[in-house]
Amino acid sequence: MTEQGQWSPEEVLAAAAAGDASALRQLYDDLAPAVHGYLRYRGAEEPEDLTSEVFLAVFPRLDSVTGGRAGLRSLVFSVAHARLVDDVRRRSRRPGLTAYDADLDARTTPSSEDEALHGIGLAQVTRLLDQLPEAQREVLELRHLADLSIEQVAELLGRTPGAVKQLQRRALLTLRDVLAREGVTP
Repeated sequence: MTEQGQWSPEEVLAAAAAGDASALRQLYDDLAPAVHGYLRYRGAEEPEDLTSEVFLAVFPRLDSVTGGRAGLRSLVFSVAHARLVDDVRRRSRRPGLTAYDADLDARTTPSSEDEALHGIGLAQVTRLLDQLPEAQREVLELRHLADLSIEQVAELLGRTPGAVKQLQRRALLTLRDVLAREGVTP
């Protein structure tokens, strides 16, 4: 130590190499701002994280530092540069992430989730329709799945519009009863 009770740079380095926590803190406090500035200036994605990584790599190697303070700075910045190169390579291999914007989604096929939900719904509708007599099922399929009018369904099935309305009414009442028994409120 110097006469003022301060360690010389060589004493700080020796104490840090021996594992002295206050010496390690002093080395970090002295060099971390410059390392962080270098990494930030060079475009590191997370300069704070990389700064920490640099010192985690340097501290175990302090006992091998030669050249005093200048040798330590050389080691610190060579590790910082290597971490920066690794960061740039890692980012170049990984695709850029962007936030999802539904207005910009140009997909023409539904997502897997949409297909699964549609499949579950379709299976439920099919199961319910299978419980109806064929004439009622036909009317509901044509009216609600094919979106045809009463008159169009009547013409297609060779029935009167009144008969189609009656078949639709009976089918809907039957489905309401089935759903009520299953505990589903229509």
